[in-house]
Amino acid sequence: MRYAIFGDIHANLEALTAVLDFCKKQGVDKYLCLGDIVGYGANPEECCTLVREMKIPVVAGNHDWAVCGKLSIEFFNTYAKQAVYWTRDAISEENMQFLKDLPLIQEVNEEITLVHGSLNFPDLFDYIQTSQDARLSLEKLHTRVCFLGHSHVPVTFFSGPMVSYSMSYEINLKGFEKALVNVGSVGQPRDENPKSSFAIYDSDKEQVKIHRVEYDIETAGRKILDAGLPEILAERLKYGR
Repeated sequence: MRYAIFGDIHANLEALTAVLDFCKKQGVDKYLCLGDIVGYGANPEECCTLVREMKIPVVAGNHDWAVCGKLSIEFFNTYAKQAVYWTRDAISEENMQFLKDLPLIQEVNEEITLVHGSLNFPDLFDYIQTSQDARLSLEKLHTRVCFLGHSHVPVTFFSGPMVSYSMSYEINLKGFEKALVNVGSVGQPRDENPKSSFAIYDSDKEQVKIHRVEYDIETAGRKILDAGLPEILAERLKYGR
């Protein structure tokens, strides 16, 4: 089975459609979404509708819950807050309810778990950036692999006497009991590579590959400006940060 795992779309329709087109050409069998469908970008309604109509497993991101009022935006930065307020007026009641109904964690099967931030107190949307962060989530993991996002930077952590990690785009899970795989961001990468980031997991080969796909950044950025959202949200797309 070949799974496409993607998240942190952030209302970037150009990026999302480019990723889905790529996956279709790759002959992916199933799709899994890691949340943060909305926030920052100018097409939250279209992105929500597209993901909702795919009828695939999806977990809630912090921006999804912020927009639908399930998470306080007290600690969001100024630009993120502005995007939340704008998005609340830009999506339909149907898509607002879709965001409200998203769970924090999904065990897709006996092999795969999905979460946006961490398995350790997922409602706090903590980042997994260190081996100790990873250990806390690995201890909560009941399946072979957990896919996550949130930091917008692809990285994989492996269980063991000492938690190890890899920044490689080609990940072999053989020989490891458990792994946490951050697939990066579709709509707002932050690893200084502006191309969309997502993963394809071949469960038969026990291999994960991080893919990077170009999309129409100029159009996505222009839409942000035309919507009256902060200029920095358009500018950062060009630099992947």
